[in-house]
Amino acid sequence: MLFEACPKSQATMVTPVQLCITCVLLVLSLADDVKLKHKPSSKPVRLFTDEDLKRHDGSEEGHPIYMAIKGVVFDVTMGKEFYGKDGPYNALVGKDCTRAVAKMSLEPVDLTSDTTGLTEEQLQSLESVFEGTYKTKYPIVGYTTTGILNQDGSPNKDFKPEEQPHFNIRDEF
Repeated sequence: MLFEACPKSQATMVTPVQLCITCVLLVLSLADDVKLKHKPSSKPVRLFTDEDLKRHDGSEEGHPIYMAIKGVVFDVTMGKEFYGKDGPYNALVGKDCTRAVAKMSLEPVDLTSDTTGLTEEQLQSLESVFEGTYKTKYPIVGYTTTGILNQDGSPNKDFKPEEQPHFNIRDEF
């Protein structure tokens, strides 16, 4: 039998139920490392063409607002004060804006998925923002078709996700 440390007249027995509850609470309090980093998507994940993404540019009230970084499409609707119509970051939505995020730029020339010529510092910044902000704060709702499909919509048989720059198959799928 288990007894708490107290005078003999006040000794109480720890029941198996109390012991189980204590163990469960201990495990739950240590479970922070096990929590999901990514917000689960409320809808099935899908592929987005450029035209699909353009329809989610924040211009229509009540319509979801999407943006893509590194080919991953995020639902940023909960940040509509930043990404919605007339928001300070509205230029980033409705498209893959990987280059703009890497350069911390809102210049029209940077609103593209092209990462050619970015410095190592910009690529590190991109990865930091992608992992630390977008993947932890916004649900992933899909992926862009860039590279996956040919212009005519047929599958690109030469596309290999593992060969794409800054692509980590373990994290993305």
